[in-house]
Amino acid sequence: MTVPHRPDGDSLKSRTHDALGDSFLRNAVRFTADRLRDRKHDSSSVLGDWEQWRTQARDIRNHTIAHLDYYLNVFTDQASKNGTKVHFASDAQEARKIFLDIVRSKSARMVAKSKSMVSEEIHINAALEAENIECVETDLGEWIVQLAHETPSHIIIPAIHKNRYQVQDLFEKESGETLSSETTVLAGYARRALRAKFEQAEIGMTGCNFAIAETGSIVTFSNEGNARMVSTLPKTHIVMMGMERIIPSYNELEVMANVLPRSATGQKTTVYVSAVTGPRRESELDGPDELHVIILDNGRSKILEDPEFREVLNCIRCGACLNVCPVYRQIGGHAYGSVYSGPIGAVITPLLNPGSEKSSELPFASSLCGACHEACPVKIPLHDMLVHLRRKHVKAGRSSLGERAAYAGFGVMSQSSKVFDQAGKAGRWIQLNMIGNSLNSSAGNNAVDTLVRRTPVYGWTKYRDLPKAPALSFRDLWKRGKGGQNEGKREERE
Repeated sequence: MTVPHRPDGDSLKSRTHDALGDSFLRNAVRFTADRLRDRKHDSSSVLGDWEQWRTQARDIRNHTIAHLDYYLNVFTDQASKNGTKVHFASDAQEARKIFLDIVRSKSARMVAKSKSMVSEEIHINAALEAENIECVETDLGEWIVQLAHETPSHIIIPAIHKNRYQVQDLFEKESGETLSSETTVLAGYARRALRAKFEQAEIGMTGCNFAIAETGSIVTFSNEGNARMVSTLPKTHIVMMGMERIIPSYNELEVMANVLPRSATGQKTTVYVSAVTGPRRESELDGPDELHVIILDNGRSKILEDPEFREVLNCIRCGACLNVCPVYRQIGGHAYGSVYSGPIGAVITPLLNPGSEKSSELPFASSLCGACHEACPVKIPLHDMLVHLRRKHVKAGRSSLGERAAYAGFGVMSQSSKVFDQAGKAGRWIQLNMIGNSLNSSAGNNAVDTLVRRTPVYGWTKYRDLPKAPALSFRDLWKRGKGGQNEGKREERE
């Protein structure tokens, strides 16, 4: 069964409900996430001490972020010396304006774009379409979701929620041809169609995996070669870069080039690692005549100022946290209603959109199991950050009245052992005598069941049986002397 995705509408709860009802989505996400997770384990194990590599990568990112202003200045100076035009954008609106001004100055009608999460973040595609400028995604997965008028559902594999038959339908509609569902045929059509776009585009746009401060270079990782085509064929190349995507030198790139592909796709290295240092020189046969780098803040400097969340800027967008997250594996990326999904999205989206009611609920889309931290190649403590964001959510008064009342009641109850004991007895009696062995069971009292369904506990018991309460609590057993007898025996031994 497939249901329509509503990535931008309704609540997290309703989007999650849609995703849980899409059996294909759930199976596809789990299948691919398992493969990526297993491949990561195999490729990282042959590297040697993987924990040492993670520690080294974390230290590099911590050092760079701690001195970000310095390295941004070094990068700007070196890039400018190479002939690169560097622009700084404080927010998404300014970044879009800078980009559109460059496009207008070239009278361009087509932009060929390689994969870029930052461009998704500022919604550059929609801005170009509003100007009647064609923007073509050249990454295969991105092109598929573009044709479907959807957003990416995974940082690394944008079309993880599509099968080849759905892709066949999209390609046939786009081409007007009858195509086979064989992946080689579909890939062949995509290759033919996109190669024409590479040749026609006046502007090429890429993201930036890493910027090298020492040389002013832009480094991209790609498996399809489209980033290299986009950055060399069009006359103008525009790079969209988050301000944190910088490292000091090529020495640090060696570490990142080992941990990123292994964490992302389980590869020892990506097929193409390209470094662009300025526009084409007179002696060079290919490359753009102009190279522009737009460095985006868009809330990142605010994150930099907050010691609780600063480490989230260490993220290298590998997607490893998504592949191990039990929540993402069940609902996919669209349920998050954000460009960034999974654990990293649940943290960074509220931070980039402070005050947003929609994004503030994302930190609750987590079991807090810590698997994301264990998978992260730069050891970002995402589980701790999720707790901090939940605390901010509560302090902002966004929790429901029922939740606040429940915790206030628990606070009163937990301050008195007598009240706590009586509440425990009452709870056991209600479950055993009125609701039955399961809050989801038809054996209980209908009126009470209806009441329970209106409480937060029903979110758990709707899909799970509540374990039967014991006739006697631990406190009862202790009072009957079992605990006292054991205590006496321990004192005799001492």
